[in-house]
Amino acid sequence: MAENTKKKKEPSFEENMARIEEIVRLLERGDTPLEASLALFEEGAVLVKQCGGTLDRAEQKVTKLTKGADGTPQESVFGDEGGASGT
Repeated sequence: MAENTKKKKEPSFEENMARIEEIVRLLERGDTPLEASLALFEEGAVLVKQCGGTLDRAEQKVTKLTKGADGTPQESVFGDEGGASGT
């Protein structure tokens, strides 16, 4: 049980996006001291990179189910409108 408490749960994409929005609001107010602003900016940059990676991985997983030449379902990469069925 001790191992489960040691492992920190990674924030979800939505939680990261909410934190980015919060950071932007704090920085836009303009009343945060310089050092704190820099720390917020750095945190935001890391979160943006993480969210970008999450979106990239999601895009790679998205597939479109199409009907093959023999009528059976065929998986193809999303956005591959040319397809591999010679029709």
